[in-house]
Amino acid sequence: MAVKLITDSTAYIEAADLERLDITVVPLSVNFPDVSFRENEVNNEYFYHKMAESRSIPTSSQPSQGEILHAFEKVVSRGDKVLAIFLSSHMSGTYSTALGARKMLLEKYPQAVIEVMDSRSNSMALGLPVLEAARAAQAGRPLSALVEMAARMIKNMNFYFVPETLDYLRKGGRIGGATAFIGSLLHMKPILFVEQGRVALLERVRGSRAGVERLLAILDKAYNRHGLRHVVVHHINAPEKGQEMAWQIMSRYGIEASICNIGPVIGLHVGPGTVGLVFCTES
Repeated sequence: MAVKLITDSTAYIEAADLERLDITVVPLSVNFPDVSFRENEVNNEYFYHKMAESRSIPTSSQPSQGEILHAFEKVVSRGDKVLAIFLSSHMSGTYSTALGARKMLLEKYPQAVIEVMDSRSNSMALGLPVLEAARAAQAGRPLSALVEMAARMIKNMNFYFVPETLDYLRKGGRIGGATAFIGSLLHMKPILFVEQGRVALLERVRGSRAGVERLLAILDKAYNRHGLRHVVVHHINAPEKGQEMAWQIMSRYGIEASICNIGPVIGLHVGPGTVGLVFCTES
């Protein structure tokens, strides 16, 4: 029996990698007042343009239990095993819904093997463990080894980012209007990070350039203390910023960081112009 990987669309794994590694994606959805669509069915440029023109911030919704159950069943009905890794249970109900789908499916297929994991993050902090496990699965590694590998990566994963504007955090109710106004007036940028599955504030700096330098300083500290296994630059519809940060990483460490353009479900919460780093340390 082979092991097949299943994840959700907030992993933002390239289509070529999904096909090559036979990874199944269950999409989340985004909802405007006049239209809704699955995240993986819309172009990022179109989405962010529409969001900029909209008077209200769109909302996101998780996959239905039926969608996840169908993805699981396609695998187990062939006699294969499932390793499913989803975005943080503190950010979405997707993980909880997957547990419910697993319970239902085991009533129909009592011998099925379905492992469901909480990545405690999103974007490539979710995508990297999925990719690593999928490669190991294709190499014939057992499910237990894949779970151990993914859990170790999740433990050593880091995600830091700097929004360009506080407007989206304000509109989404994550900060107050007064805080956003004062922050914009003083050109203050929050350094945010994912901690135990939740977004938290690390500190504030003055200006976007200071924010990028702080991210690189955080990476430098991790590099010297623990070593770096993977580095991915993230941006939200800001390719120039992403390329500049990737160049900085290459010039400082000789590491070729890949670049990920964050999609609608995660991007709608912090807005275009955001830049960030996902990195996995060696220890």
